[in-house]
Amino acid sequence: MTGPVAPGVWEAGREPGHRQFVELSRPGGAGFHLEGGGSLDSVTVAFETWGELNREHTNAILVLHALTGDSHVAGVAGPGHPTPGWWDRVVGPGAAIDTDRFFVVCPNVLGGCQGTTGPGSPAGDGSPYGSRFPLITIRDQVAVEAMLSDRLGIDRWYAAIGGSMGGMRALEWACGLPDRLERAIVLAVGAQASAEQIALCSLQVRAIRADPAFAGGDYYDAASWPLSGMALARGLGQVSYRTPDELQNRFGRAAAGDEDPWHGGRFAVESYLEHHGDKLGRYFDPNSYIILSEAMNHHDVGRGRGGIDVALAKVTATVVVAGIASDRLYPLTQQFELAELLPGDRPAAVLQSVSGHDGFLLETDQVSGVIATCLGG
Repeated sequence: MTGPVAPGVWEAGREPGHRQFVELSRPGGAGFHLEGGGSLDSVTVAFETWGELNREHTNAILVLHALTGDSHVAGVAGPGHPTPGWWDRVVGPGAAIDTDRFFVVCPNVLGGCQGTTGPGSPAGDGSPYGSRFPLITIRDQVAVEAMLSDRLGIDRWYAAIGGSMGGMRALEWACGLPDRLERAIVLAVGAQASAEQIALCSLQVRAIRADPAFAGGDYYDAASWPLSGMALARGLGQVSYRTPDELQNRFGRAAAGDEDPWHGGRFAVESYLEHHGDKLGRYFDPNSYIILSEAMNHHDVGRGRGGIDVALAKVTATVVVAGIASDRLYPLTQQFELAELLPGDRPAAVLQSVSGHDGFLLETDQVSGVIATCLGG
């Protein structure tokens, strides 16, 4: 890229932090043929690791991040990592995902903006893909993760663990690559995207595309990025990630600071949403937000497999499902359905939180309990 880059969007030449990189390509230069009909000549994957892989290569755990996450699941903020790990209390020595016991791998997802090939990455002509980046699906992302596994010498994961979009990928591993997965922990997601989830994602995508600075997705060399559209998209998302009770208890009808909503000022909840929108614009590529949101909309483990009941009935991995009682984006009915259709007769675990969907990130003690029980001693 030659134009301005959002401070948190990682590109070659920036401080890598703890990221490692692999370049993946098909034999004979065949390229990556994607489920939606497009292709990529090659893929770079950024990932981080913790712990040591044992001699038998049987102690590897794959941790899969959500929509705006990245490979930095654990560790302090520092060069290359502007924020601490997003599950820092869940992954580490003596934690539920114990790095004294397990070799933990967290890759940045295909289509992202933190080192793995995405719309901001250079295409064959050296310019960013931008509007030329193809449609990708959760299955395409998992196919790339499987190639990363091959490169790391991991034939079979001890577990794949993720929430929200990460849970989609953990579930897809279980359905699509059963011989390569011993167990999975799937948090706050369902077997397929619902109409309401697609609707909410589509509104966020439209908000970004409606920003004049979006320029059809080719804004990388422009003086400004579509940050106002991105902020609006994030605000729409943030409402669905949290709960009415939390918003009411935190903000009610209070004004933001000394502002007066009767005279052009904001309510406190408006300030909160604007803050989160502006914050995301500083570290995430709007094109990646679109690409990943559309991948989530195509999530359906039953596609081409006879439906979700047939696909889930054939899963051989031990799968533990958990949901958040207050989640209005991925309600408990979806986790109950998953648990009912999966073999093993294991009920879905229910986590309590005032924070709704974001509870899988915030309720680390409860999440750790579910994970520790599944991983065993």
